[in-house]
Amino acid sequence: MKFDGRKTARVRMDHRQPVNLMGSDGTWRRSCVLLDVSQTGAKLEVEGTLDVLQAKEFFMLLSSTGLAYRRCELVWIDGTTAGIHFITADGKKRPANAPSAGTQTAVQSK
Repeated sequence: MKFDGRKTARVRMDHRQPVNLMGSDGTWRRSCVLLDVSQTGAKLEVEGTLDVLQAKEFFMLLSSTGLAYRRCELVWIDGTTAGIHFITADGKKRPANAPSAGTQTAVQSK
């Protein structure tokens, strides 16, 4: 569903979905709650100080072990809420019309 004039559809979380932000050098980590997410970014409620988010790049850890993660950069901060953009492997922002890594094309045979 698109809301707030966004280019891509965002999914709002009905339940508190805990995630972590971690510096790309591993020197800091912040607990967060994922508020909504799309192919290109997410909105988070950050616990603790936000000063470390001024780093150019960081990771959003989706699992407690850190095996599922997304490379990110900060877009905006409003109080304890932050908006982030996901970065692709080549260091560019993910375009709104790009398929996600988990998307598979169905092939029908006749």
